[in-house]
Amino acid sequence: MTKYWIMAIALLALAGCGGRVALTPKTGNSLPAKPETASVVPTPEQLLVPDVQSRPKRSDEQLKRSEERQNDKFDLPPSF
Repeated sequence: MTKYWIMAIALLALAGCGGRVALTPKTGNSLPAKPETASVVPTPEQLLVPDVQSRPKRSDEQLKRSEERQNDKFDLPPSF
């Protein structure tokens, strides 16, 4: 039983020691095409960073005071 635990821990330790090298495309492949709105081709590091639309910031604004909702002319009951 302990052999299995030792083997599992050794495999997990081995899996966690991957090398960190700069990202480059495989030989024969190239980076994605330059976006139309970009002035230069983005680097692999820039491609890994999500833009603002992909990850919008949270709005943590809380209600300052209790207010009743205004009438919404589009909030209609379902019709059959």
